[in-house]
Amino acid sequence: MSSPRDAITLAITGASGAPYALRLLECLLAADQTVYLLLSDAARVVIPQETGWALPDDHASLAEAFRQRFPADADRLHLPASKDWFSPVASGSNAPRRMVVCPCSMGTLAAIAHGMSDNLIERAADVVIKERGKLLLVPRETPFSVIHLENMASLARLGAVILPAAPGFYQPPHNVTDLVDFVVARILDQLGLAHTLGPRWGDSAI
Repeated sequence: MSSPRDAITLAITGASGAPYALRLLECLLAADQTVYLLLSDAARVVIPQETGWALPDDHASLAEAFRQRFPADADRLHLPASKDWFSPVASGSNAPRRMVVCPCSMGTLAAIAHGMSDNLIERAADVVIKERGKLLLVPRETPFSVIHLENMASLARLGAVILPAAPGFYQPPHNVTDLVDFVVARILDQLGLAHTLGPRWGDSAI
């Protein structure tokens, strides 16, 4: 079994963009990555709204629902509860050094920017920052206020990657899945993971 430090933390918050997160989870598991999956309370509301996937209320059933939808070895998909302070992601001594918040709500972004650790998502991000790991934030909001932009700038100065869910159109896309894959591909690039989700600029396939 690989060390939690080699895993990837994927946090899903309540911003619009659940299809990005679920496709990213699928790709991470397909790439044989170990994933610690964190869901905010708002994400559990938005995911059914945007995907039609009805999530169970209790945490044990929720974890089982994700494992059924995203089959993986038992030791590669972990779903800690929002207050599970004994999870490896909560401590710099054992936390994954790579984390993606996708989609990232402006509330979560603000909490991370100001060092709040009121839940496991915020604490996990705080750990990645203090341990000089790789933190990717995928905001999905429009327009951005000055508050949003200043919070993003603060995090960028700390080394976080701000990767807005802003798909390109040069492929060209033929359906919504192509647009989702464009953003997921950029996330995988930042994580250093190989993929074949679509052509790159300059490829003959374009």
